Amino acid sequence: MFQIRQTRRRILPQWKWLLVLIWSQVLLSGYVHADKSSVEVTDDLGNVIHLAQPAKRIVALAPHIVEVVYAVGGGDKLVGAVNYSDYPQAAQNIPRVGTYKSFSTEAILRLQPDLVLAWYSGNGPQRVAPIQALGIPVYFTEPRKLGDIGESMEKIGVLTGSTIAKTERQHFDSTLASLTKTYAGQQPVSVFYQVWSDPLQTLNGDHMISDVIRLCGGRNVFSKAQTLSPQVSVESVLRLDPQVIVASGMGEARPEWLDDWRRWPSLQAVQNEQLKFIPPDIIQRNTPRVLQGTQAMCEHLQKAREFYYP
Repeated sequence: MFQIRQTRRRILPQWKWLLVLIWSQVLLSGYVHADKSSVEVTDDLGNVIHLAQPAKRIVALAPHIVEVVYAVGGGDKLVGAVNYSDYPQAAQNIPRVGTYKSFSTEAILRLQPDLVLAWYSGNGPQRVAPIQALGIPVYFTEPRKLGDIGESMEKIGVLTGSTIAKTERQHFDSTLASLTKTYAGQQPVSVFYQVWSDPLQTLNGDHMISDVIRLCGGRNVFSKAQTLSPQVSVESVLRLDPQVIVASGMGEARPEWLDDWRRWPSLQAVQNEQLKFIPPDIIQRNTPRVLQGTQAMCEHLQKAREFYYP
């Protein structure tokens, strides 16, 4: 018995060393790719997001984020979204977790995501904090310039393991460059961009809409407003007297309230029939489709420019 015990003591260390050698060979031969499969990007707030592998279960907390995920080929990985995530059509079938301003952390947890894509100014960091506290990786998007959309496309592509994200970004960037070249150096036209009528709401110079207006040779009359989406008065619009008023609204139909400005015939935009409409989905969502809205904005401002500066 004594000899047997002694033999076991000698053999056990040999097995330990053998296991170490086998595991070392596995690592060297490439059967385990822990580092190779990991992905890492920096979000729009400067946070580094590291995943051991591309995300397979994603919850997106804004309609525009859902659209970007589909644009880079990752739509099949979306397991949760917020209300009004309606483009493309397939997005309408994704389970809902609430609205972008009021989503359910419990509903998100039930979906077991390995990544949450959030909209910083829309969702608010306080609402997203409980998700982060649970250890779920959160990527914040906050594009303010048109070029930021292309960058978001590529980064979200990395996080989802997309094979087409770089190509889609290149297409976006080249179209943007073409628009920029076409409308560069134009005579400025003053613009009031109206988001809504009651309350009367616009967007300031930090918002992407202002970048669209600038690209098209326009000047946002409320660019210096302190908040991103300020409420303004009719009196302030009358005082600034924009040459063009561009409205968004709620859908594809031109809002009836745009014609309310006709009650003030002294406005340049009213006198000269420069009350324009662009569907919000193609200009207020930070997605590749914003270039369609940009094209529409540029065409509106070009026609106004030709009228004011023949």
